[in-house]
Amino acid sequence: MGKLVFTMAQVKIYGLRSHLDPIKHQLSDTIHSCIIEALQYPPDKRAHRFFPLDSDDFFYPQGRSEKYTIIELSMFEGRSVEAKKLLIRLLFDRVQPLGITPQDLEITIFETPKYNWGFRGLPGDEHQLNYKIEI
Repeated sequence: MGKLVFTMAQVKIYGLRSHLDPIKHQLSDTIHSCIIEALQYPPDKRAHRFFPLDSDDFFYPQGRSEKYTIIELSMFEGRSVEAKKLLIRLLFDRVQPLGITPQDLEITIFETPKYNWGFRGLPGDEHQLNYKIEI
């Protein structure tokens, strides 16, 4: 069997405290389900960080509501365009039951080479784990 590489993904979620705090756990579960499906990510790997902001600290574009939410995903490069587009589409669809409309959601995916990551004492490109990123 060939070398398998880590599918590292870190997620940051920004929004107004009054909106994020009540849905934090549900939103994390929803985001994670999208990542599992679109990126074939292992269910036991979740790295989400919430940044609930006060209204004085969160300025957002005109035409958005107090439910305006930003999701930033940092991950190893290597995913296909189709996999990333599927992730974006799933997120737009699945957050709607939480009251976040497509108009109120912005998603950004940041990709970097594995050697730019460090975790568990090694650079990312030196890890050999049991799942892959090239999907």
